[in-house]
Amino acid sequence: MPKDFYSTLGVSRDASPEDIKKAYRKLSKESHPDKHKGDKAAEQKFKEINEAYETLSDPQKKSTYDRFGSTGNAGGGGRGGFDFSGFQNAQGAEFGGFGDLFETFFGGRAGGTQKKEQDRGRDLEMRVRITFMESVSGIRKMLSVRKLQACKECKGQGAAAGSALKTCAECGGTGQLTRTAQSFFGAIRQSVLCGKCGGSGKVPEKLCSKCDGEGRVLEREEIGVDIPTGIADGQTVRLRSQGEAGRRGASAGDLYVRIDVEADPRFVREGSDIHSSAKITVPQAILGDEIEIDTVHGKVTLAIPAGTQSQQVMRLKGKGMPMLQGRGTGDHYVTVIVEIPMKLSREERKILEEWKRLRAEE
Repeated sequence: MPKDFYSTLGVSRDASPEDIKKAYRKLSKESHPDKHKGDKAAEQKFKEINEAYETLSDPQKKSTYDRFGSTGNAGGGGRGGFDFSGFQNAQGAEFGGFGDLFETFFGGRAGGTQKKEQDRGRDLEMRVRITFMESVSGIRKMLSVRKLQACKECKGQGAAAGSALKTCAECGGTGQLTRTAQSFFGAIRQSVLCGKCGGSGKVPEKLCSKCDGEGRVLEREEIGVDIPTGIADGQTVRLRSQGEAGRRGASAGDLYVRIDVEADPRFVREGSDIHSSAKITVPQAILGDEIEIDTVHGKVTLAIPAGTQSQQVMRLKGKGMPMLQGRGTGDHYVTVIVEIPMKLSREERKILEEWKRLRAEE
């Protein structure tokens, strides 16, 4: 009986990608082998959850599963110029044409050889938190990742030591099976990937005792990720082939590292530009001055022209955020805030009163 991946994750068939991801994260945390050491049942459940998410999180795999996993039959024996664009399968998905008809019957496209994508390793996601200044300079971080990796004992082939790979009895070594289904055109034959050998045409004579013939084991690995200069909060670094190992030598998945950048109380980033503020006194605003400003490149001197107004914005060219892939540097914009004193000394008040009188006489 086919596995019900929706039941495995506890979601409905019309669940959104966000709901599927949310259910997967919750269940994978609950059944993670780290929390149930030595519990084979929990480890098997963890694998089933991963398998379900691997299929339902991939739009193409999910579409194929939804269609091929149905129990509906395509009946009818007539031939002719039918337009299949209006027909629907058991799940209500509309056929896009002749190729989709084959996909519904056989789980694969007509006229092509299926790729070994079903055995490809699962993509993984992780989050890494860095400081604002680390996003400016770039940094290398080490990640501790627990994932399915190629079994070292059998080198990922699933065969016990000293045991050879033998011809798959299911497909006779061809790696494919021929299926027949009734359609509006009559009987249609199509070659599909052999599920027992995964298309390799070979199966282990004796299963590896460490991985039970899976070719993969759950292990922890330290992986280095180079976070580039100028990366922004929420951006992702992709590490190719650093996800989970594929089954029996199939290609590995990728590791996606989402970057969370901590806020810095001094700076606000907008694209490649940096914004900050600086307070100056009334005399500095009136007479002009030079002040020291913090930038992501260190301290610089900012010239305050005479007559500067509060909230006036000044630009420090090339002192902003480095752009990804060395495409340049943004600017730093300083908003000047003129501070009005709350209290004045007797001498200060006397000077200001005299200045007020002089201004009135002009």
